[in-house]
Amino acid sequence: MPSPDKGARSPRSASTRRQFLLGGTVAGVGAVAAVGVDLALNRPNTENPPVVVPMNGDETVPFFGVHQAGIDTAAQAHGVFIALDLVDGVDREALVRLMRILTDDAARLTQGQPALADSEPELALSPARLTVTFGFGPGFVARAGGTAPAWLAPLPAFGVDRLRPEFSDGDLLLQVCGDDPLTVAHAIRMLLKDARGFADVRWTQRGFRRAYGTERPGTTMRNLFGQVDGTTNPQPGTDDFGQVVWSDDGWLAGGTGMVVRRISMDLDKWDRLDRSGRDASVGRTLANGAPLTGTEEFDEPDFDATTAIGFPVIPQFAHIRRARGDGSEQIFRRAYNYDERPSGTEVSESGLIFVSFQADIDRQFTPMQRRLDELDLLGEWTTPIGSAVFAMPPGCIEGGFIGDTLLT
Repeated sequence: MPSPDKGARSPRSASTRRQFLLGGTVAGVGAVAAVGVDLALNRPNTENPPVVVPMNGDETVPFFGVHQAGIDTAAQAHGVFIALDLVDGVDREALVRLMRILTDDAARLTQGQPALADSEPELALSPARLTVTFGFGPGFVARAGGTAPAWLAPLPAFGVDRLRPEFSDGDLLLQVCGDDPLTVAHAIRMLLKDARGFADVRWTQRGFRRAYGTERPGTTMRNLFGQVDGTTNPQPGTDDFGQVVWSDDGWLAGGTGMVVRRISMDLDKWDRLDRSGRDASVGRTLANGAPLTGTEEFDEPDFDATTAIGFPVIPQFAHIRRARGDGSEQIFRRAYNYDERPSGTEVSESGLIFVSFQADIDRQFTPMQRRLDELDLLGEWTTPIGSAVFAMPPGCIEGGFIGDTLLT
């Protein structure tokens, strides 16, 4: 019998070897089984094929048409508004060149195609409902040698205004909206590169709404006070919308008037107001936007309703009462929230980029704003710090350019 020191295996070592081999065999079987499961999981299921969810990044909004996109388009998650000042020496012929270039850029980028000489073409491939909308200020129309609508001028001075030049006026407006901030940023850079030499940036305002897919389409936006904002908007595609928004005047026919107001909102002061006070200041409940005389958001407010002791249910100072007037003035709101970096002891530097479209600003917007200026309790927490007015020309056909009704 061989001794242990001559290579004989002890019962313990033999047992250990068998356990090792058995363990390896089990591991091997497990690995084969795992591979089989993995193959099964990755094998196409021909009986129940997976549902293919369309990517929002692939969605496009047509650029060419009777009207510019970005007005009656369902509002996207991100909006950037850039006002430019024309440089000295830019005349009518130069404006034609500028708008041809910018139109070509916008037509390509909104369809997921790179702009000509695009240095980062990969960033243009996911349009995500990108729209680019152009507006002309009084200075642009004057350089073009055109006749401006009577309302194309700075708004009257209102007592509540504390306007700052870095958020006001401008010759040319670029409104760039989309559901993807990277796409929006790239489009802005391409447009500004091609506008360089014709115009300088006067101001930029960046805003946001809920991210794409957070709420059902058609849900009224909320501002940073938590209020439902824009309930009484006319619905795009209806006769009412057409009468409120689209102009039929000369070179602007098929276009509209645009008001951009930057409204600072004192959220720190708003925090000190109780729920009933918040509801009364607006005339709607914060919970669902219903008027104080109703239960649902789109219920018609009853301005004649009174409490048991004779006071109006919707106070005289309520925002919806002051904005409504006799109902003859209507606008289409397409606002965005903003939230900038706070400083010092502030918790926030926030507000609303108020944007409205209407065929005649003097007739539709200005009377409404005058009533709000006279008596609107919401003004205790809001301050307009920027204001600008633009004429939004109609759309164009392929081969044309935005503004060709004015410039050619």
